[in-house]
Amino acid sequence: MTVEFRYRGRKISQEDILYIRALIEQHPQESRRTLSTKLCEAWQWRQANGALRDMVCRGLLLMLDRAGQIKLPPVSYVRHNPLARRARPEPVQVDTTPIEGRLCHLQPLEFELVRRTRKERLWNSLLEEHHYLGYEQPVGEHLKYLVLGKGGRSPVWHGARPRVIWAVATATLAGAPKSAVVMSASSPTTRDF
Repeated sequence: MTVEFRYRGRKISQEDILYIRALIEQHPQESRRTLSTKLCEAWQWRQANGALRDMVCRGLLLMLDRAGQIKLPPVSYVRHNPLARRARPEPVQVDTTPIEGRLCHLQPLEFELVRRTRKERLWNSLLEEHHYLGYEQPVGEHLKYLVLGKGGRSPVWHGARPRVIWAVATATLAGAPKSAVVMSASSPTTRDF
């Protein structure tokens, strides 16, 4: 009984697998990428725009390798991606002197957009230190706001955990109305604002 494989709508027959094995044997020093390119050219495997289906073909080769049908050469190149191992934000010293009183006494509150400014480092640090998930680099378009009280101070309540109250406004603008902004803030221990 022959095992038939299917990948992205393409049937992979035993003859196809034999062809791939022969291709790998003929080019033992070639990279996986080069092998997938050669296979796409041999099979005329192209996208609607005419480009080779190289990434799809690499996925097929990897699937067949994992299934034990072929033996791919070892990975020869690992792309350097500095974003994959991004350093955690450095802690920034902020004034944590308790401010006692009601929130209305700190008004007017100032919502300051800090994306792509010097204060973005402060925003990243506060999120890393005080958010239960820490800081992760957002994907796509987003906004970052700091909320400052009267006199430019971040409101802080005695005994509140976390002691610094700050607002994070992160909105993914792709597909959402530009006026939509998601706000979250740590809350003080008192309900009397």
